[in-house]
Amino acid sequence: MRNKIDDLIPKAHEIQKQAALKEAEKAEEHAKRAAAIEAEKRALIERLSKPSGLTEDEKVKLASTVIQRAVRNGLSEVQVYRFPNSLCSDKGRAINQMEAGWEKTLTGIPKEIYQLWADYLQPRGYRIRYQIVDYPGGMPGDIGIVIAWGD
Repeated sequence: MRNKIDDLIPKAHEIQKQAALKEAEKAEEHAKRAAAIEAEKRALIERLSKPSGLTEDEKVKLASTVIQRAVRNGLSEVQVYRFPNSLCSDKGRAINQMEAGWEKTLTGIPKEIYQLWADYLQPRGYRIRYQIVDYPGGMPGDIGIVIAWGD
């Protein structure tokens, strides 16, 4: 009977070893996933920090499409973009404080959108608003870009 019990019920220290190995595997898998997510995020931020590569005509057509779709849906403004605050040279501080010259902190695609607005939309009466849209841990997070045309 003794041998049967040993086969059926392993010793506690053996179970503890198995559990520790499982925990280590889980932790390693979690660390790999976290590293992959972080690498993906860095690659995205790198891509967004560079110019889009679109021509001026393509940008204007894209803006027109977005605005026309919003108008058809009865809207008087539309969020056209959302980006991490790391695409601002000051992590969004000037936008959050609504400081004069905040637009000088923009880089990459957010800067392109601002320039498109200044060149083509502002002269036609459109407004633009860059605002912090979330506060993870109480700190400024992502920034949304809103184009508006109503009162």
